[in-house]
Amino acid sequence: MAEGKDLGKTTISMEANLAAALSYVFGWVSGLIFFLLEKENKFVRFHAMQSILFAVTWMACMIVLAITIVGAFLIPIAALAFFVLWIILIIKSFSGEIFKLPVLGEMADKYSNIKV
Repeated sequence: MAEGKDLGKTTISMEANLAAALSYVFGWVSGLIFFLLEKENKFVRFHAMQSILFAVTWMACMIVLAITIVGAFLIPIAALAFFVLWIILIIKSFSGEIFKLPVLGEMADKYSNIKV
């Protein structure tokens, strides 16, 4: 468990902090897998949804930069920034924190709510 924090039970028989961190590892694919498999843990669902949104945003930014003239020079900088942020998201989720990205974090929070 992450530093003694009780992050709740999961339906996937995995520690919540590990599941949340793994949801970032393969971008939107792992995020989608954990989002669909986890039915009750809000912490895991939040990080899985934020992973999906972050990965889609990353891909969209790279595509936009790739088709613009100025973007060709900005791709390495943007890629490094996204990579560093991705590592931070993995570390924060594994340590049991809900680290909300601006805009994406709010969207993830909204979409990760469990409907009964």
